[in-house]
Amino acid sequence: MLYVLQALSFLIQIAFGALATLFLVRLLAEANRADFHNPLSQFVYRYTNPVLAPVRRVLPNWRRINLAAVLVLWLVFLIERAVLFALAGALPAWLGLLVLSLADLLDFILLFYIVVIFGWSLLSMFSVDQYHPVLRLASVIVQPLLRPLRGKLVVANLDFAPMAVMIVLVLARLLVTAPLADFGMRLALGG
Repeated sequence: MLYVLQALSFLIQIAFGALATLFLVRLLAEANRADFHNPLSQFVYRYTNPVLAPVRRVLPNWRRINLAAVLVLWLVFLIERAVLFALAGALPAWLGLLVLSLADLLDFILLFYIVVIFGWSLLSMFSVDQYHPVLRLASVIVQPLLRPLRGKLVVANLDFAPMAVMIVLVLARLLVTAPLADFGMRLALGG
């Protein structure tokens, strides 16, 4: 029975992770003013707008940050954690569940950036079509993080800015989100 629960937990995490990725790409594409004519941007907009449009009426944007997308992302992780606790037969404390879902959201954003920066830097080493929709959207998403270090960490025509940013992101996962997740778990389990 334990193996079935692990498999079910894995499938739940995959489903919620895919949903969260969709809303996170929407959030980052809007914040970084991605080209709306990009087919990938249109796909993300088409499938997130039915959920975000009603929420945006109540919760408008702040500067270029889509607060409705942030709220929906947080709710996705809150529901995921609640479902996983229910699957395990545990009833968590609400405050712990809220903190734990916030830690999950921060960790997901950091991990998303690590993966996108790694993929973008790997693709930039090869001769790929610079107008490919995925590469264009990834470029728009990673540029704000890489811009401060661009050209400052170049050795023998290799730019180490992506590596430096990924190291900082991994450190943020270890030093910020992991303690927050531990704190949330202690609150959730009442310890």
